Amino acid sequence: MTQVTFEPLRTATADEATRFFADTDAVALVEAIRLASDEELRRLVGREEIRVPAVRGVLSRLHEYADPDRLATASGTVRIDLTRDDARLGHHLLRLVPGAIEVEVDVPASAPADVVLGTGVTGFIRLVSGQGDAALDYLAGRLHVQGDAALALTVGGLFTIPGTDAVAVDPTALDPVDVARALAGVPTSHVREVMSGDFRPVVLDEIFRRLPDFVNPRRAARLDLTIGFRLLGGPTGEPERWVVRVDHGACKVEAGDPGGHRDATITCEGHDFLRLATGHLSAVSGVLKGQLKVKGEKAKALQFASVLDIPKA
Repeated sequence: MTQVTFEPLRTATADEATRFFADTDAVALVEAIRLASDEELRRLVGREEIRVPAVRGVLSRLHEYADPDRLATASGTVRIDLTRDDARLGHHLLRLVPGAIEVEVDVPASAPADVVLGTGVTGFIRLVSGQGDAALDYLAGRLHVQGDAALALTVGGLFTIPGTDAVAVDPTALDPVDVARALAGVPTSHVREVMSGDFRPVVLDEIFRRLPDFVNPRRAARLDLTIGFRLLGGPTGEPERWVVRVDHGACKVEAGDPGGHRDATITCEGHDFLRLATGHLSAVSGVLKGQLKVKGEKAKALQFASVLDIPKA
């Protein structure tokens, strides 16, 4: 594979840039994007002569980057609204039909879609070249989602590492440390919005699936307790329920309401639970401020919190 750089684009005309993005090998192009810093990409797309050919060139070649198996089951219409410094740079439509991506560039802002993704050009290039994580960008507020959030995640998980069969990013496999980092400095209002939509079950399932990994076996060696969680603010209006059992260092998580004894049940909003599980809300302050309401033995609930090694940003 011949290594490609973006150096020729610094002085390229629009026609030269169009040929560059149409003719460059897909593997080499993605590798060049990976090696470029965000600042370098911003400087390049700051030129109108480069930005328009880059967006159109990448859109026209999406099928080269997509995983065939995932594309075969994808269905829906996605509108991508590109922005830079709060200025609109165009609206583009992707129609996902089983096995194919149909692209329309420069559609009206009113073009109907199942989901609308708002992002900057750099974020868009990172996303469709398999280097951006749609889930983390959504949590961090770098990707704005209106409509079907599940479809947005489908788009974010379509792309492979060029030259391989491996999916570049699986947006439903959330690393807690990455999530904690993505949430740093994010307004609570945004976290609340994210956790009131279709993305909520993805986040909650992943947190509870990984929860046993956070239990410190040494500190939990003498504990025998059962803590219930009742999470509010979901799109259905019904609370989600989970039960966590710690038995002398071992930890088991069950979804739903399996019944049986609980030492304590913690009730909170879904966004506060996400902040708690990523180190952005302490159990003690959450209880004191009323964000975490405990029914049963508060001491047991705090004891449970004390044996968790919560991921930090």
